[in-house]
Amino acid sequence: MVEFRALGPLEAVVAGHQADLGAPKQRALLALLVSRVGQPVAVDVIREELWTGPPPPSAMTSLQALVAKLRRVLEPERAPRTPPTVLRTHPSGYLLDSRVVDVDVRRFGERATAGWQAWDRGDPRQALTEFDAGLALWRGPAYADVANASSVVPDVARLEEMRLSVVEGRCAALLAMRAHQVAVAELEAFVQAHPLREYSWELLSLGLYRAGRQADALAVLRTIKMRLAEELGIDPRPALQHLERKILNQDPALEMDPTPASPTMPVLDRPTAATQFGTTGPLRWPVEDGGALRR
Repeated sequence: MVEFRALGPLEAVVAGHQADLGAPKQRALLALLVSRVGQPVAVDVIREELWTGPPPPSAMTSLQALVAKLRRVLEPERAPRTPPTVLRTHPSGYLLDSRVVDVDVRRFGERATAGWQAWDRGDPRQALTEFDAGLALWRGPAYADVANASSVVPDVARLEEMRLSVVEGRCAALLAMRAHQVAVAELEAFVQAHPLREYSWELLSLGLYRAGRQADALAVLRTIKMRLAEELGIDPRPALQHLERKILNQDPALEMDPTPASPTMPVLDRPTAATQFGTTGPLRWPVEDGGALRR
């Protein structure tokens, strides 16, 4: 099995060793195939992605040469004239066979889904374990060395939104386990880096309140309210306003509820969907039956 790593600079591990993926155009081709692993990518699509403007007359010959080089890298022990099993030819183009490759993106998605499932059944400790395992797969921005390639731009955005959602889920699990100080420290840094994610501010405010910092908790809510008004011209979502009232009234329920209720977000249809996401909270994750997990 060949292992591909896209949660950071693009890497391929073949027979336990990191492979040399070659020149930029060759890496761009592999990135396109990895982002659509298990799905055939048409030759016309590949040519449009690898060449700016109309492809030159030699484009097909160059593409075949790139594919041949990648096959030697990914299956160095393959005997001459033996059909390739990793990078296969398809009637419409080429594909990476998902039966013989492993991609860290898939494993991250599995860990994230397992984390939300644990959260749904009221097991924040297991949720935290799954979220930590998923986040540990990240080595930097997704497809870091080829992130500007148009073929992976939607995937980069999708994966970053997934990562941020899991970070928020991890902090929610910490709060549910009464690790208030740890959660607050992480959330304070997180909201500075991502200042328009309302759910993170909501979690931070709750964590501060539970840590005995009521004034700070209210100041956090005022800050996000002003940011939303000044930068987007909108009011905070009802959950934030509801939390503010509870904090002002020192509602005992704040010490009982595991975390604030999460907002509803779009469902991720499939790993390569170029879906546009909002910035106000975590995603709902797909499950095998096509439904969605709700926190």
